[in-house]
Amino acid sequence: MFSSLRLFQQLACPDVPRCSRPHCLFSHRTDLPPPPSLTIPVAQPASSSSRPSTSSTIPAKRSIPSTSAPGPSAPQEPPRKQQKIAPNRAASTAEQPAAGPPVLKVNGASSVVPVPVRQAMLKTLYDHFVVLYSNISNNPSLAAEDALRQEEEVYKKSNKQTYRVAIIHCVAAIKRRPPPDTSSHPSVGTEEEINARAAALKTRKSLRITRAHIEHLILTRQDMETWGFFVDIPDGIGGDRPSLENTIAKCDRCGKPCLVKRKDEAEECIYHWGKPVSRTAGGQKVRVHRCCSKPAPDDGGCVRGPHVFYESKAEDLHARHAFSYLKSPPSPNTVLDVAALDCEMVYTTGGMRVARVSVVDGEGIEVFDELVRMDDGVEVIDFNTRFSGITEEDYNAKAVLPLASIRESLDNLINSETVLIGHSLDSDLKTLRIIHHVNVDTSIMFRHSAGPPYRKALKDLAREHLGITIQSGGVTVGHSSVEDSVATLDLVKWHVVNRPPKPKPPTPMETEGQW
Repeated sequence: MFSSLRLFQQLACPDVPRCSRPHCLFSHRTDLPPPPSLTIPVAQPASSSSRPSTSSTIPAKRSIPSTSAPGPSAPQEPPRKQQKIAPNRAASTAEQPAAGPPVLKVNGASSVVPVPVRQAMLKTLYDHFVVLYSNISNNPSLAAEDALRQEEEVYKKSNKQTYRVAIIHCVAAIKRRPPPDTSSHPSVGTEEEINARAAALKTRKSLRITRAHIEHLILTRQDMETWGFFVDIPDGIGGDRPSLENTIAKCDRCGKPCLVKRKDEAEECIYHWGKPVSRTAGGQKVRVHRCCSKPAPDDGGCVRGPHVFYESKAEDLHARHAFSYLKSPPSPNTVLDVAALDCEMVYTTGGMRVARVSVVDGEGIEVFDELVRMDDGVEVIDFNTRFSGITEEDYNAKAVLPLASIRESLDNLINSETVLIGHSLDSDLKTLRIIHHVNVDTSIMFRHSAGPPYRKALKDLAREHLGITIQSGGVTVGHSSVEDSVATLDLVKWHVVNRPPKPKPPTPMETEGQW
């Protein structure tokens, strides 16, 4: 034990005379001064008039005494440091960073090539895919995904000695590709994927579709009626009311009643040109307009144009321009046995009318492409260039033949026995005023998961099955009926190659004959 230094013997015991400690550290002498009092200032709560009272369960804050002279007049403690608060990431408007280089997740013991070498080569592939896809802004992870698949392709075809050289050749091939601007561009993908698409394209281009290829795809009369085809000529006198100018109709854009006027006299309509689509925002599905992303329904609109109208009833369409059948085949038959057809339409005082007709044969070669002049008394309200691709200048310069003359020209190419191929072909036949019963429709071949009357868009089918992008002209260029008809035929070719018809089961008579 250490000896006591008796340091507290100069301090009077604070418990005198009640101290009961047998060996007290303090002094019990009576001539010593009393110990100084310790005053601890307590922060008083503000009055109820200036701030709400503190709950009784929360203790009052206390200030730490100053090191200066004690007492109520001592200075208060300096303000404490403010806490650092993390930024609200949910409210941040900064763009998310692009995906970084991918990381291989393989078992090093089972890899023929050392994993560090593969990771370095993967980084090289990724860097070149990033440069190649620099114009694609809506898919930041595309370069990483393709680099992973490309490295795996090379690894499976190589050994430890040839792996590096194969990667170098692959990088050189990536450098030679034309820069893509969309995720569905032919330059997007691994080398095997691009070669497979090129081989499929070569097969499609060399294939000439005949009736024998697609006999099983021809729609029945019941299918045609289910999907909205007109199978009979409507009653009444055809073509007796070609125009509804100066009459009231329902606007096809805003849904309000409007007075039908020609282009220079029509009243202005504010509308959304894009249909409502479902998108995910904040973890919830919302309906927005595809054109401007405003919530649907929205009555404000985002673009301006004239009021227009659209008719779908058979008797109304027949009154604007008469329906008729295609002619019977001549002898000998010199017309096409298979033809792909597509039309572009414009808004007129006679409703939506055909303004361009394009036809390609079973090989995909263009055989007919003409602009259509409106019938007498029918005036164009809106050329709908965003979708039709037809401008007023082209129409005035090239549209010479009316629909009746166009139909006579088509009689030299197709007849009642020709298999017509189209996407939503019922719409094209209606605007051409044709009644036809030998049809193949790609919007019905590639069924929408929701069933009739829903259909997949031709643009989506072309991207999904053909790996090509169509209808990307934009506001000033619009669609091309030639491009659409070729894409429709290519979808049929793809179907013929990849989904051949199932063999029919043998009949009982055929089964008995085998025994």
